Amino acid sequence: MANMENLSQQHLDVLKEVGNIGAGNAATALSSLLGKKIDMSVPSIQIVDFNELMEYVGGPEQIIVSVFLRIQGEAPGSMFFVLSPEEATSLVEQLTGTSGDDIGENDLAISAISEIGNILSGSYLSALSDFTSINLQPTVPNVTIDMAAAILMQGLLEISQESDYAIIIDTMIEEEEQSNESVKGHFFLLPDPDSFDEIFKALGVEEL
Repeated sequence: MANMENLSQQHLDVLKEVGNIGAGNAATALSSLLGKKIDMSVPSIQIVDFNELMEYVGGPEQIIVSVFLRIQGEAPGSMFFVLSPEEATSLVEQLTGTSGDDIGENDLAISAISEIGNILSGSYLSALSDFTSINLQPTVPNVTIDMAAAILMQGLLEISQESDYAIIIDTMIEEEEQSNESVKGHFFLLPDPDSFDEIFKALGVEEL
């Protein structure tokens, strides 16, 4: 099993390159869907332990909007796309032109967040699958609005028995004509314990 403490800058650079390709694919898909130019980028990738992961979103009691899906195939795991309620509201309004207020009670806003999360997650997994030639398939996304601890433990429960770390892929999303109103979301990539070795071996970087 991979030891996350041994992740090097080379590993992070490879993951960031995969993330940027996924962001490019997602921007193209969103631009086509919405009929407007969408820009996306990956400013940073970090490796954090579970306590840091909670603090990263404002603490275990912080309310967050999450799109969760399982990764199925040869390197299974979990993936979350996480936004603050304010960022989710702004994203819905920027991308659809409709109100994202009261997002928990707004079926249209939930549907938009689900579709955006589905496109983004699928684009990242497609880029990772292309890089590694590993078959990776996302399940149907599930949108949840709740405290961070309640949401994130869903994905952490299985791997926390053997690993204490997760990969955070920060993502900036903006409509080209509204570049001063960018939205920052976070992807939490949590490969199952044995999947780390499979992914980095396929990426051609040194073993962990």
